[in-house]
Amino acid sequence: MNRRHLLQLLGWPALPALAQAAPAPLTRPIPSSGEQLPLVGLGTWVTFNVGRDPQGRQQCTEVMRAFFAAGGRLIDSSPMYGSAQPVVGEGLHRLGSPKALFSADKVWTSSDGAAQVEQSRRLWRVPRFDLLQVHNLLAWEEQLPLLLGMKKAGQVRYVGITTSEGRRHREFEQLMRDHRLDFVQLTYNPVDREAEQRLLPLARERGIAVLANRPFRQGELLDRLARHPLPAFAADIGCRSWAQLVLKHIVSHPAITCAIPATSRVDHVRENLAAASGPLPDAGLRRRIESHIGQL
Repeated sequence: MNRRHLLQLLGWPALPALAQAAPAPLTRPIPSSGEQLPLVGLGTWVTFNVGRDPQGRQQCTEVMRAFFAAGGRLIDSSPMYGSAQPVVGEGLHRLGSPKALFSADKVWTSSDGAAQVEQSRRLWRVPRFDLLQVHNLLAWEEQLPLLLGMKKAGQVRYVGITTSEGRRHREFEQLMRDHRLDFVQLTYNPVDREAEQRLLPLARERGIAVLANRPFRQGELLDRLARHPLPAFAADIGCRSWAQLVLKHIVSHPAITCAIPATSRVDHVRENLAAASGPLPDAGLRRRIESHIGQL
């Protein structure tokens, strides 16, 4: 009689259910506070823009359920993401408002930022946001002082700015130098590495947390890589997919606090969170990953 059969006779669950739970994701501190965040979060651009479709909304709820179950915390959204905000809010409500949530949203307006923040908060169904960011620097001259004032009043915990696809890096850098920011959000992956030149070193120098957006180039990078076999060296750091190799490359950079891939699939969110555990590539392997992907 084998062990599986014996346990079943004794009324124990099947062996897979007895397997050790997935390890908790690795974390990195927010420099301005020391609070720890898992290295992989959840973005909502495109994937959570499902409108009023009940099946789509339920699917997003299940993605969030799996995300929290795997140890995730940070969910990022924006008023410009279509229906993503109310979809997040409905999912959080269905899940009982998980205490682990680190809510990150944005201001994206040239007019009344305070009104937009309040509307976003109601859609998320949260008492306040953990992080508010000026999205793509839109009207930052008005919105950044607003957010900093909200932080001082205890209405938000952290303040930041965002950019994507390498836009306005020079202005972005100047704002990092001129203001006491808690977070910046920018595009970074093994192909898009312009931020390594000035922004990531400056973030470390200034003690600013960094969120890495568009880690998969909205899926285009993974679609391209899928035509090629995963390199053998990926197994050295526990990667079983291109997505995990790309994410491990991103979060192994010491300036990156959290990568925020977006997905509408439960299997993908689990796969992404698994990249935040186990060994990370050292400097030599990071360069090898960059070179290998650059040649494909």
